[in-house]
Amino acid sequence: MEAEWPRESLIVAAQGGDESAIAALVSGSHPHVQRFARSLCASPEDAEDSAQEALIILYRKIGTLRATGALASWMYRIVRNECLRRARRALRGDDLAGSVAMVSAEDDALDRLEAQRVAAAIAGLPADQRRVLIMRDIQGHPGRAVADALGLSTAAMKSRLHRARATVRSVLDNPVS
Repeated sequence: MEAEWPRESLIVAAQGGDESAIAALVSGSHPHVQRFARSLCASPEDAEDSAQEALIILYRKIGTLRATGALASWMYRIVRNECLRRARRALRGDDLAGSVAMVSAEDDALDRLEAQRVAAAIAGLPADQRRVLIMRDIQGHPGRAVADALGLSTAAMKSRLHRARATVRSVLDNPVS
């Protein structure tokens, strides 16, 4: 059985500055963050580095999280942005070894544009596919739990998820001029 995201009470305590709660929150989020990174990054090394960077950001900036229920989506965005940053740097041939994570205004703007494109692609999905994609890939719920919550068989949930992912990939690969 897959581990659950940390409880809301732990998130609230961490936001309040409780060091032991912050440590428990980072530890409890680690498996989810690693799963996000492995699914988003180009290489296992980038995935590990991106997961570590995301956990550092969680540790440093938990107080800035507005809604305790948004932890999973917040961490997903951080991991996605870190994977994108690493992919861009690899394409440019920049050496990541020993570099300090500095985000330029240009990279930040590109990340926001990419996030808007992804959000628009997801928003354009039929409602049944959108719900499955969000619950499974963004919120990180196990497949069986998603199927049960939506009253679907596991096979039907997997089929909708596959169609949703394919549609989002197609939209992102074929931008409209």
